[in-house]
Amino acid sequence: MGKKNRNQNGSGLIRGTLKKVRSGSGFVEQENGDDIFIHADNMKGAMNGDEVLVDLLPPIYWDKNPEGLVDRILNRNVTEVVGTYRRQKGNGFVESVGRKDDAVFIKKKNAGHAKSGDRVVCRITRYPASVYESPEGRITEIIARSDEAGAETKALIRSAGLSKDFPSAVSAQAARAAAEPLTNEEISRRRDLRERTIITIDGADSKDLDDAVSVEATEDGGYRLGVHIADVSHYVPAGSKLDREALKRGNSVYLLNHVIPMLPKTLSNGACSLFEGADRLTMTCEMTFDSEGKETGHEIYESIIRSSARMVYHDVSEILENHDPNLSEHYGDYNGRNITSMLFLMEELAALLRRNRMKHGSIDFDTTESEILLNDLEIPTDIRPAERRTANKLIEEFMLAANRTVAEHFCRMEVPFVYRIHEQPEPSRITEVKHVLRIFGLSLPGVPDQIHPAELARVLEQAAGKPGEEVVNTVILHAMSKARYSTECEGHFGLAFRYYCHFTSPIRRYPDLMVHRIIRVILSGGLDDRTARSMEAAAQEAAEVSSRTEREALELERDVEKMKKSQYMLGHLGEIAEGVISGVTEYGFYVRLPNTVEGLVRLESLHDDYYEFDPDRIRVLGIRNHRTFTLGDIVRIQVLSADPALRRIDFRLAEE
Repeated sequence: MGKKNRNQNGSGLIRGTLKKVRSGSGFVEQENGDDIFIHADNMKGAMNGDEVLVDLLPPIYWDKNPEGLVDRILNRNVTEVVGTYRRQKGNGFVESVGRKDDAVFIKKKNAGHAKSGDRVVCRITRYPASVYESPEGRITEIIARSDEAGAETKALIRSAGLSKDFPSAVSAQAARAAAEPLTNEEISRRRDLRERTIITIDGADSKDLDDAVSVEATEDGGYRLGVHIADVSHYVPAGSKLDREALKRGNSVYLLNHVIPMLPKTLSNGACSLFEGADRLTMTCEMTFDSEGKETGHEIYESIIRSSARMVYHDVSEILENHDPNLSEHYGDYNGRNITSMLFLMEELAALLRRNRMKHGSIDFDTTESEILLNDLEIPTDIRPAERRTANKLIEEFMLAANRTVAEHFCRMEVPFVYRIHEQPEPSRITEVKHVLRIFGLSLPGVPDQIHPAELARVLEQAAGKPGEEVVNTVILHAMSKARYSTECEGHFGLAFRYYCHFTSPIRRYPDLMVHRIIRVILSGGLDDRTARSMEAAAQEAAEVSSRTEREALELERDVEKMKKSQYMLGHLGEIAEGVISGVTEYGFYVRLPNTVEGLVRLESLHDDYYEFDPDRIRVLGIRNHRTFTLGDIVRIQVLSADPALRRIDFRLAEE
């Protein structure tokens, strides 16, 4: 947030971090959250990420946002730039992967063994003194050669400060922990569930299997659900080098076929992964439900399990949706266990849990995610909507139930904890949603600052199956506040849960690991005042760090997805397709294709008239012919251009 100082003339200077965009301009955030726009000509040599003092221009010079110019650079926070090396007549330049900074000039003697097109790291040796100068640097690392598979993705990973590799001391500690045999003492103090029918259900390519489930029918016609989670806290001692590295990373990052794990593979894909037939230490949340799906009791305890089957979403969905005879028979007697019958029992319970959740106002966004298929060279060969089938939804319901139960249990105990919270949307965002919904003939009752999630859920239900459904889902989703971690139990607006935490993925999320660690201390009776204070501080740090790393991971995931979509569309230039207008701005409108790819139709490409942006009706309007392009309209487009480096796709109307 910006801190106000005073200059000698008494005018206000605003301190903040500069965030540049690809045009060369940028923004600095004020204390009230508003952004100050800085034109590229007013940067005074500042680079993306630098801490600066900004002098506001008089309001008469503003466009929409407050505008200013960089008065002084306080801290140069950028010491290196990751990008593509372009050689020109001996010397060369490094273009940053995000194109958010001027190219870094590289003298021939400072290029090392880099060749044109390589993805590299260059260290800044001289910063620009004005907007008319370029920074100068020296190449210190070659990330990937120009023809290497996944070169751009590797550069994006490196630019985010991430690495698949771990410090040697951390890897060694993880290897020692993974190699330790399970002692009889450790097994005897846990509840032994190795004879129970417990299965994992994950993606076919998943290697870090940290959750397993079991369901049994109770004598009174109800259900007993067991959610069994890998006990990573047993292998990662608090405060150890392994623990500090996991906290630093905050979470695993999944970038198509690249994974940057939170923990070394010896643990994440080894000792902690709940492989079929392997004895594994777990933390269990066992819940009982009546015949209507209402929870009637629960237990949380340390356990040991032996997974009966490693199942995948596709196979489970085929059994439940289509009664696939081969799969049903195969798992009907799988090592002496009738897993097929348990799957149908799971489906019954999951349907009840979902019905009850929706009845209480939980929002279920039905936005379509992308599935991007890559070849061996990591070139995208197809893009299509990702499937969200019965098995995926089933596991989601069970994880939600466990997360909710664990959060309520320990919140009522008033012990240090890490919760997953989701605050109510800003009233201004809800006002915008109301405005958009009117275009689709939908209404959202209630005042913006007192909206209930049930009202938003009702709107989504009304939009289901109608033109513009995807747009309505996206608009409401974008209006939501960002979920984050906190030591205060403030509830989850989107789920309409009073209590919620993340308990179910300690292999890939540090807050879950922290939650497990706290539970182990409490179950052992070791939470005295001194330990409680220590746990409170550790929980606070975990919440803050993990909220930040999660935001950074999501941004990186979006960048990689946009880059691969742009790369894919390079092979489809000139093709014509039909799509829906998913966004409208003063410079054009976005069109989303059935395969989830989105591109921009720029107003300057429309030659039949002069078009203006009409924000009140979220459309562009022709001045003479009064032709309109409105949010939700179906249009035919032609693929005009695609730029993977800028992660940008441009369309034009097919008729143009």
